[in-house]
Amino acid sequence: MKGIFLRIGVVCALALACGFEISAQEVAGHPITFDDMIKMHRVAEPHISPDGKWVAYTVATPDMDANRNASNIWMVPTTGGAAQQLTQSGRDSSPAWSPDGKTIAFLSSRSGEAQVYLLSLEGGEAQRLTKLSTGADNVKWSPDGKTIAFTSFVYPDCKDDDCNSKRDAEKEKNKVKAHLAEHLLYRHWDHWNDGKRSQLFVVPADGSAAPRNLTPGADYDVPPDQRGDSGDINFSPDSKEMCFTAVTDKMEAISTNGDLFTVPVAGGEIKPITTQPGFDGEPVYSPDGKYIAYHAQLTPGYESDRWRVMLYDRQTGKIENLSEGFDRSAYELAWSDDSKTIYFTAENETQKPLYAMAARAGAEPKKILADAYNSAISVSADGKTLAFERTSLTMPAEVFAAASGGTNARQLTHHNDAILSALEMNPPETFWFDGAEGTKVQAMLIRPPKFDAAKKYPLLVLLHGGPQTMWSNAWGYRWNAEVFSASGYVTLMINRRGSTGYGQKFTDEITNDWGGKAYVDVMDGVDFALKKYPFIDGTRMAAAGGSYGGYMADWIATHTGRFKAIISHAGVYDKVAMYATEELWFEEHDMQGTPWWNPESYRKWAPVTYAGELAKFKTPTLVICGERDYRVPYTQSLEFFSALRRQGVPSKLIVFPDEGHWVLKPQNAQFWYKTFLDWLALYLK
Repeated sequence: MKGIFLRIGVVCALALACGFEISAQEVAGHPITFDDMIKMHRVAEPHISPDGKWVAYTVATPDMDANRNASNIWMVPTTGGAAQQLTQSGRDSSPAWSPDGKTIAFLSSRSGEAQVYLLSLEGGEAQRLTKLSTGADNVKWSPDGKTIAFTSFVYPDCKDDDCNSKRDAEKEKNKVKAHLAEHLLYRHWDHWNDGKRSQLFVVPADGSAAPRNLTPGADYDVPPDQRGDSGDINFSPDSKEMCFTAVTDKMEAISTNGDLFTVPVAGGEIKPITTQPGFDGEPVYSPDGKYIAYHAQLTPGYESDRWRVMLYDRQTGKIENLSEGFDRSAYELAWSDDSKTIYFTAENETQKPLYAMAARAGAEPKKILADAYNSAISVSADGKTLAFERTSLTMPAEVFAAASGGTNARQLTHHNDAILSALEMNPPETFWFDGAEGTKVQAMLIRPPKFDAAKKYPLLVLLHGGPQTMWSNAWGYRWNAEVFSASGYVTLMINRRGSTGYGQKFTDEITNDWGGKAYVDVMDGVDFALKKYPFIDGTRMAAAGGSYGGYMADWIATHTGRFKAIISHAGVYDKVAMYATEELWFEEHDMQGTPWWNPESYRKWAPVTYAGELAKFKTPTLVICGERDYRVPYTQSLEFFSALRRQGVPSKLIVFPDEGHWVLKPQNAQFWYKTFLDWLALYLK
């Protein structure tokens, strides 16, 4: 292995190697700042080796000068010990082990477009395997080690890469840069779909032949552009077949009908194996080859229906629903080595436990890793060892391992120990209260560092997005509650109606009720916290949120004057204008129709409808958005800001021309946090 690994034995050496010095003064412990947070090493994508002895993973660290995240491949032994850096280009991700454990395939954009590279653990430099002009994504290795699958965005009518390359070159030379569309879902999140489709390719792992397209000419994406990822592509145990998810409905913008398809690895007929009108995804073959486990949403047109664990019998075609009695959504499916047990994660009351259930209908899922936020599960080939990410509101994600039964859970990586040891952060405390109609609602509260119960602190109420998501006890970089609290605020996070992790009924109760029970839950949670915690100063409160959280901020601005400041990021303000979004099924489901079929809902639940109520519409408001946001078009924020200024409300607008729904570039994030905290300080301190 000489010449490959950059060995780092102590945490301080890691910090210094990445360009961050830890001074003696910092060791005493200080409240976390943005500068501390941006130094954090972002650990992700753990993938356990077939023999269970190693975990390959990625570490990304923001590079402020380059204004991007530099990502490299690392590995760590599952028995504990020093982590080893495998690549140093700063543009590497998605490690995948060969079945013999001797080689790691990964994606790298070190030469421009992302391509598949192979790194031999016996020595030498990484070798580039693919050279498509359209790049590569979603790399998977076949169980026999002979084939690597990947996806690439190509023109469906192009027969080869030369055609794709010429077509792209012609577009680049053309002075006209107009986007053309003849179908819906013509853009998504932050990119336009200008005639290309993500298609499934295979290539010999030894590079002896050019990549072959298994879905040539397909007018759909593999995996789906709307909701898919690498989990939607998998090989059969004999390496002769692949199963993938695709949305084949022509009106993709109103469809959540994803189905499973199989295709021979040698090429041939693509066959659908599921046909139900909801979304079927994440197919995983059982090791004995008899079944395909997958998860499914059974309600068409609804992206927040509960994910069930389903089982497809490859011989008979019979499909069974294994988890109908389990009132949580199943994610990240994996099999035990004997094909008798299915593992999955599921959100549950701010946490994400790992569950195991027998592969039969009616079996009861059992928590095997509970009371923590776990994700990215990977199982060794012998079924004895699990690798996964674990995180909390006070700990960025690190790689952990455990026995397959969930015992002996242990932390393997410590990339942020040196930085964390210099910080003081308070963990969240949870409480329940009676929300709208007497329903129990859960919240988390974080006290500021150097907390003194005799003092009075201003309150910051964070409003989560979705609307069907939840505040998790998990680290985040875009809305970091610890950074907010460190500035002297009590931070309150309420999992109001519509939140996931509390059962399907609780999630569904925001449908066509955006400003109803959810708003009451938030206000009831604030009132409860004021009574429960005497150190909160009820005369100094602010509310802030993004996406649907931004909507709730806009709603609060037009419905109450009790807050001293509001921050709305990418908020929905005008529900009719929001129909310019890309995923139209979302608006049509949550508003129970289109703007012309059910105009009353679009009017009733739009903050713009209530903007004329001057007695309430007076709270100083910071409005933030990105021009490349196609989920909540940035004009929503422009409308809101115009209304604020037109009516004399103190307000400020920030528009990031190079950001979408989220602020991702390090320098932009630095500006975002500074402006956010400055706005709070202006009105709360």
